Amino acid sequence: MAGHSKFKNIMHRKGAQDKKRAKLFSKLAKEVTVAAKMGMPDPEHNPRLRAAINAARAQSMPKDNIERAIKKSTEQGGENYEEVRYEGFGPAGVGVIVEALTDNRNRTASEVRTIFAKNGGNLGETGSVSFSFERVGSIEYAADAADADAMFEAAIEAGADDCTSDEEGHTLICNAESLHEVAGALEASFGAANSATIIWKPTNTIPVEADQGETLLRLLDLLDDSDDVQQVYANFEMSDSVMEQLSA
Repeated sequence: MAGHSKFKNIMHRKGAQDKKRAKLFSKLAKEVTVAAKMGMPDPEHNPRLRAAINAARAQSMPKDNIERAIKKSTEQGGENYEEVRYEGFGPAGVGVIVEALTDNRNRTASEVRTIFAKNGGNLGETGSVSFSFERVGSIEYAADAADADAMFEAAIEAGADDCTSDEEGHTLICNAESLHEVAGALEASFGAANSATIIWKPTNTIPVEADQGETLLRLLDLLDDSDDVQQVYANFEMSDSVMEQLSA
């Protein structure tokens, strides 16, 4: 297992599903609200909002919840969320990037710092980790959207740089500036993607063994579980044998 997000698939299976789902809906709703406030409340004219709504629908978020989140963006006196990025190191020197939406920067910084400190890591300065990542567009489709060959051909034709497929789905990588153009071309063929967003993609990965892997996954899961945290990325690599030990 490599990279920034698949650890969620493992850790979430170990947790209480209802609690995880409620937190996921809260994060999705926050992104919808922020996207609508930063642009327009009409997804047809706001690519970020359209992507946020598609991501919420892909997780079976009720339509009423999505509409309430959009409505909140126009309400006077509502929360004003600020986008904040934190960078730090986990066990084995793994680089970790945390993206948050917060209405209280001090609260969020304190919580993120504490999670790092209590789980074998430490918070670093801005730029201390991000040089090991690149900003790219990421588009995800469910496995049944198309077979691997059809998705790969469509991805290249749409302007994507890469496409990987497995039993969990299809992940397409493209230039960050071309994300919405590529996503639009694919939507014409396969419908709305499960997600279409700009991510931090590792340019290199650090091998992690089982003794440090358990602590690392706990760190990442606790960060992901924070109410203010939207996304967590890390540049680690675990072999199949290590994953089997951790899943036992």
